[in-house]
Amino acid sequence: MSATGPTPLRVVIADDHPLVRSGLQAVLAAAPGIDVVAEASTGTEVVTLARSLLPDVVVMDLQMPDTNGIEATRQIVAANPSVAVLVLTMFEDDVSVFSAMRAGARGYLLKGAEQDEIVRAISAAAHGEAIFGPAIAQRVIDYFASPRAPAFSELTDREREVLNLIAMGHSNQSIARSLIISPKTVANHVSNIFAKLHIADRAEAIMRARNAGLGGTGGAATG
Repeated sequence: MSATGPTPLRVVIADDHPLVRSGLQAVLAAAPGIDVVAEASTGTEVVTLARSLLPDVVVMDLQMPDTNGIEATRQIVAANPSVAVLVLTMFEDDVSVFSAMRAGARGYLLKGAEQDEIVRAISAAAHGEAIFGPAIAQRVIDYFASPRAPAFSELTDREREVLNLIAMGHSNQSIARSLIISPKTVANHVSNIFAKLHIADRAEAIMRARNAGLGGTGGAATG
């Protein structure tokens, strides 16, 4: 880059798979105007790097150790709104897409996107544009075209029932009594819910569920 040319976009790559990071690093190293300044293998690590380095763009996987990509995105954007987060993931379900957008991501691509598409998306996100891969863009259109798209459609009916009670503030013991099932079965349902929705903890489950209209006004259970 010449002294009179534009300043390269500073990028941090976040993915828990070394091969994915190295492949993306190679792609971006060959792209003019992009400088990969760091790599992260966990959500906690990328949050720390984003706060210390203040990159233009963080390329973020959703499923990572410690802190998932959605929560990491939320923390990064809350601390520094000027840092653009571009999600690059294998998950294309509505919950993942819209949770990432609500967390503050400026773009969402699927792994397997063409190299030039990734480079263009990084540039677009850095300049404040909202960027979606073709498949994701169609999901966004379909979502808003549907008059009543069901929330958390990937959950079973029982899992949605459990999530609704979690959103009302019920403990696992209270849910077990309410649904007449064992606490171990409740714990299994909760674990499945967290895995399917890429949720880190109960507090995030409550927030996500209430944002989607679950939980009503029942309040916390007693006893």
